[in-house]
This record gives sequence, C-alpha cells and structure tokens, in this order.
Amino acid sequence: MQMYDIQSGAGANNVIPGELTVKFNFRFGTASTERSLLDQVRTLCESLGVQVELQHRVASHPFLTLNRTLIDAVKSSVLEHTGVHTREDTGGGTSDGRFIAPTGTEVVELGPINATIHQIDECVAADSPERLKRIYLSTLEKVLMP
Repeated sequence: MQMYDIQSGAGANNVIPGELTVKFNFRFGTASTERSLLDQVRTLCESLGVQVELQHRVASHPFLTLNRTLIDAVKSSVLEHTGVHTREDTGGGTSDGRFIAPTGTEVVELGPINATIHQIDECVAADSPERLKRIYLSTLEKVLMP
C-alpha cells in the first residue's frame, strides 16, 4: 500500500478538520484480491473508530505465469550468454505484461540492467542491445525448436 495524497483542513489554522481524504494504491500479487484488500482497510479503520467511505478503481490486475516453457528458456539463455543465474522477481513495479497475461500466454519480461530507469539521462551499457539480441534469439530457438 502506498499513500500518495493526504488532504485535510478547513482553510483556517485554528479549526479541527471534520474529514480527511487519503489517496493510496495497492500493487498486489495473486495471493490477494481487490476485495480482500479493501476489506482489510475497512476493518482497520472501523477498529480505530474511524468512519470510512472507500471509493476505488483497479488499474491493473496481478498475474502469474504458471507454464514454465518460456521462463525456463529465458533463464537458460541468460545463463548461456552472460553467465548470470537469474531469479524470478517482480520488484520492477507494474508490468506491461498485465495487458498480455489475460490472453493466456506466458509472460516474461527481459531487458537490460538499468540503474537509471525513469530518470534524467536514462542509459544502458553500450553492449546491451547486442547481448539482448543473442539472448532473444537463443530463447526463440529453445521455445520453437526444443
């Protein structure tokens, strides 16, 4: 849960506000549901004696790739071309895979290591495109011609 906007006030510094508006979002995995998270917020507020009105919208649903064919091919190709043992990690935040996963296809995201992503002067190592090309080709070969 990330709170990103908290507002309260009556416009004067000597008045106790009658309400508080908090905007927050959940980035959640498949072990939780939209309903379970809202119920937890409501239960917590009620346990504190706080009246709550929840309004919500879901920007993206979590997904889980269960078939291992593509995952295993990517992991093998990365190891083959970089010597790196990969780990499955969703720490990168919201994924564009959320638009693909509902079609039922496998989803794996693979790209260059990028310590400057979404920052001014974002950059990657000069050899990244060539290395990725080899990894992508190797992955396709493993999936299409096992």
